[in-house]
Amino acid sequence: MGISAIIGGQWGDEGKGKIVDFLAEDADLIARYSGGNNAGHTIENEFGKFALHLVPCGVGWEKTKNIIGNGTVVDPKILIEEITLVEESNLPGEIFVSNKAHIVMPYHITIDTLEEKKRAQQSMHEMGIEAIGTTGRGIGPAYSDKITRIGFRMEDLLTPEKMIEKLKIILQDKNEIIKKIYNAEPLDYSFIVNEIMSWAKRLNKYIVNTDKIMMKSLKSKEKILLEGAQGVLLDIDHGTYPYVTSSNSTIGGAISGLGLNPKKINKVSGVFKSYCTRVGAGPFPTEIHGMHAEEIRQQAREFGTTTGRPRRIGWFDAVAAKYSVSINGMDSMILTKLDILDNWDTIQICTSYKINGKSTSEFPSNELDFKECEPIYEVFDGWKEKTSDIDKYSELNSIAKKYIDSLEKIVGIPIDIISTGPHREATILR
Repeated sequence: MGISAIIGGQWGDEGKGKIVDFLAEDADLIARYSGGNNAGHTIENEFGKFALHLVPCGVGWEKTKNIIGNGTVVDPKILIEEITLVEESNLPGEIFVSNKAHIVMPYHITIDTLEEKKRAQQSMHEMGIEAIGTTGRGIGPAYSDKITRIGFRMEDLLTPEKMIEKLKIILQDKNEIIKKIYNAEPLDYSFIVNEIMSWAKRLNKYIVNTDKIMMKSLKSKEKILLEGAQGVLLDIDHGTYPYVTSSNSTIGGAISGLGLNPKKINKVSGVFKSYCTRVGAGPFPTEIHGMHAEEIRQQAREFGTTTGRPRRIGWFDAVAAKYSVSINGMDSMILTKLDILDNWDTIQICTSYKINGKSTSEFPSNELDFKECEPIYEVFDGWKEKTSDIDKYSELNSIAKKYIDSLEKIVGIPIDIISTGPHREATILR
């Protein structure tokens, strides 16, 4: 009973999908509240292995209602592909899409891609600016149009003829940008019209007022699970700006992205890897390089679900973790990929930073401080025993337990779930 939120505590890719899939067995409703198909959640269960980008990860359980909330932006083409996959794989959960969720249009993707090329061509590094990079999925431009009130919402697909009329004016402006700013070929109006008609036909039955479903679920005292996308440290307001995503991945995003009363949220859990990763540019104080980083990357298959890009690797950053806990009011941690640390001689946890010669336990708020940031580590003994696929805490070796206990003490909240492998069953409840 009540609402539990599952939020990525680091820079994303923490394994939220697997955790949501595991917890959804006891849930009635699972709701995704932010981001778009720039986020990828991988689940493995008796139906197979799936990389989902929009559909919530509770879809693998019967009698679950899986909501794509108003805070997301939806590429209809990708959503249709995922719904088709769900149907063909006989995944039993129901899918609902908020009529208020905004649409990623073809021109958003084109402009996103062209802007990336433009940045790459400019000598940004010569000006002391590191290229930020995006997934090229049109997510940022879609959110931008939402803010400037010229975006399309999923409800527009219920009256496609009116949407097409509005498209004429908007596409003229977008094509002017594409031609004059990026010197590229304009998009074809008839192509987008055909896309809209095909989206409307396929998605019509999924587009509903999800506020009503949420309210009914709350009144019935059903168990609701909120599925975060990306990670806290990529939040547009509270992340390592400007190397962030285009939406709010914190608990605040859940409130606005689903229309929830914050008093109704009973528990907030942060998902953390037993080490850290990051995709793309930006501050990463505990990053490691060379053979050790590559060993973890290959063993854990640390390549982006959405982009395929290799993830940067680092030791667990407890300073960043405590920051995530603080701004989200996290009640517990969920630790993933413990098994990846099997067979290491020593394991390190960053407990503070040194910035301009001074030690601090505070997470920096500006880019300049990050450039001077040096991690200060506490070193722990590694374990030479297998932890993969263990599902009982009592079966873990004493050294792994000591690492877990140390993380709890350093970060300051309990670890109540531990993932020891990608499959649903490889999970320990404490």
